Amino acid sequence: MSVINGKTDRPAPKQWLMGAAFERRMSHHDGIRALWQDKWKHPCSLAVYPFHDGSIQDFEPIFLDLIARDVNDGTSAEYTRAFIPTAEALERAGDAAAAKGDNAGASALYLRACCVLRIARFPYLSGFPQPSDPTKWAAWEQQKAIYAKAGALWSPSPLIEVSIPHTFAAGRDRATIPAYVRTPPGAGTQQRPPCPAVILLTGLDGYRPDNTARCDAFLSRGWAAVVLEIPGTADCPADPADPAAADRLLDSVLAWIRADARLDARRVMCWGLSSGGYYAARAAHTHHDRLCGAVAHGAGAHHFFAPEWLRRADGHEYPFRLTPALAAKHGYGADVDAYLAGAQERFSLLSGGILDLDCTRLLLVNGTHDGLMPIEDSMLMLEYGRPKEARFFTGALHMGYPKANDSIYPWMEQVMASAGK
Repeated sequence: MSVINGKTDRPAPKQWLMGAAFERRMSHHDGIRALWQDKWKHPCSLAVYPFHDGSIQDFEPIFLDLIARDVNDGTSAEYTRAFIPTAEALERAGDAAAAKGDNAGASALYLRACCVLRIARFPYLSGFPQPSDPTKWAAWEQQKAIYAKAGALWSPSPLIEVSIPHTFAAGRDRATIPAYVRTPPGAGTQQRPPCPAVILLTGLDGYRPDNTARCDAFLSRGWAAVVLEIPGTADCPADPADPAAADRLLDSVLAWIRADARLDARRVMCWGLSSGGYYAARAAHTHHDRLCGAVAHGAGAHHFFAPEWLRRADGHEYPFRLTPALAAKHGYGADVDAYLAGAQERFSLLSGGILDLDCTRLLLVNGTHDGLMPIEDSMLMLEYGRPKEARFFTGALHMGYPKANDSIYPWMEQVMASAGK
């Protein structure tokens, strides 16, 4: 480790902890047949990432059609359009169930439609400064509209769509922050005091409508859910090229929470998922005095932005090529080479001095064989500033699934309880 021009330089490891898999190109990158058979069919059958809320009976015919037509480019309009008829049929079935008063059945059908549209808009989407892809953007708007139908049925804690004023916006930031909010019934009334809140920061491809189960888990513990996208994805108004835009975004969200009588601003936690884990780790430092805790789940911090890592990550576990999505997400547009050359200097939490700041309680969670965000970054964060807490899953891939959540919720419960004393 050395210091160059006042900045900490930490070279990429000569040997990554994921071992020989670092050099290996996974078979699902060979085309749509391999993606379905080798990567996605099994999790789809279990309705787990990225198919939560979904059903294999919806997806298998779609992928068999894509295979038959040899549609291998997930970024193409042809790929996206293949999913739309199934989503629309599920929406109509949901409408029919709702008309009969079967709210549970309608919600399940709407959520299945939303999952279909989620995979349709893979692998990446952003509306900043304008929609990155018109066909995928149409699928995104359709997904949100159907999700709103489902959320309206979730009594006693329905989905509320909120446009949070971005009071701290600067530069190219936009004026409002779209968020999904769900609160325990009666929070902030005479019947019930204000409740704790979890700010859920979504990832590169999973956005507000893709976190139903997590929000249900928060509500079951008496916590509110405030869900928003991270810079450079979906509807987020923050300038993706400006690392400090994320800090301004959280300033505005926390100001809104302080002004909302339903929410207890003394007990606010942040949980960042995948690419959102980077922003949770950042927030744990930049907003240490306003968050009682943070979970950086599958987080990058420094080595993740190294060209030595990124050049190989394209062949790892992400369903499609990773670097084009990351370049666009971080404000580099289609210029992957510029992203590889400049991202670490601009966004590293180490080089930027963020890790030297004070820090709230921070839990770092990941799998040791994560091929998207290297486990070395979670380990690196343990070396700086205030002592942190960690749970690493040996041999597991990105985010330490499927066991990771079992370690996160008990930690959050303990932190929330301590903050309430």
